[in-house]
Amino acid sequence: MPIITVQMWTGRSKEQKAELAKALTDAIVRIGKATPEATTIIFSDIDKENWAQSGMLSSDIK
Repeated sequence: MPIITVQMWTGRSKEQKAELAKALTDAIVRIGKATPEATTIIFSDIDKENWAQSGMLSSDIK
């Protein structure tokens, strides 16, 4: 059973997540030979202040 975890900054709409879930499921079915029913996708929305890149909080990067 494939489990796909997607971590992104907060701000995506429900519609965007639904579209992404469909595209990821289609890809894992086509490439990974899994079934849609066996595929789980978990979205983790992370505030920019809880994400750092290059030693800086993403909320501080312009």
